[in-house]
Amino acid sequence: MIINVIIVDDEPLAQDVLETYIQRVPSLNLVQKCSNAFEANEALQNHQVDLMFLDIQMPQLTGMEFLKTLSDPPLVVFTTAYPSFAVEGFELNALDYLLKPISLERFMKAVNKASEKLAHKTRSPLIEVSAIEPHIDFIFVKADKKLVKVNFDDVVYIEGLKDYVIIKLDNSRVITLQTMKSLEDKLPVHKFKRIHRSYIVNLHKVNAIVGNMIEVTEKGQPKHLPIGKNYRDELLEMINQNRI
Repeated sequence: MIINVIIVDDEPLAQDVLETYIQRVPSLNLVQKCSNAFEANEALQNHQVDLMFLDIQMPQLTGMEFLKTLSDPPLVVFTTAYPSFAVEGFELNALDYLLKPISLERFMKAVNKASEKLAHKTRSPLIEVSAIEPHIDFIFVKADKKLVKVNFDDVVYIEGLKDYVIIKLDNSRVITLQTMKSLEDKLPVHKFKRIHRSYIVNLHKVNAIVGNMIEVTEKGQPKHLPIGKNYRDELLEMINQNRI
């Protein structure tokens, strides 16, 4: 399957990087390079475009403003040097969000997501029957010489300190002797996400993402948790899937 692509970026160097990456992928066909939203709008009218690499910070009309004007946009991968735009980008149904300087690895990951999305559109819908799993919304952890029941909905975040783990709840905390990995393996993946070597957050408790920090509420006050570099990409993908 050939994927028709346009690049929308006012920086020639950024255009060149993306063009070089696109030329390495046989399934990608670069239709046009555009320096602003107006050129991009004309390209969309004159060509069949499947995927658009769209810069956010552009003169006259930003990438996000431009996307909001489109009634039937192609798949969009935002490109920017500013991580603070990530949440708004995914709220606009962006397929992915690439931070400059863009690595070939992250570029390929975005392309693979686009390929899967476009391939799924061409398939006939199937009725899938899945096994019904029991709904378990709690876990027991050993603390203070007893097994303490912890409801997943009460957990705000989990902090690792050497061999101990602190489970921060809405109104209390539980300290248990175990590793972050062992606890992480027991948590429902749709609700909890590892964001740092020392932190796991309940996605339903996230108030906002501010730069490289996640904001939750602890004891009625804002609490900011760091996002580790190795966890950022997966976190942004989960934001896209869960629309937090």
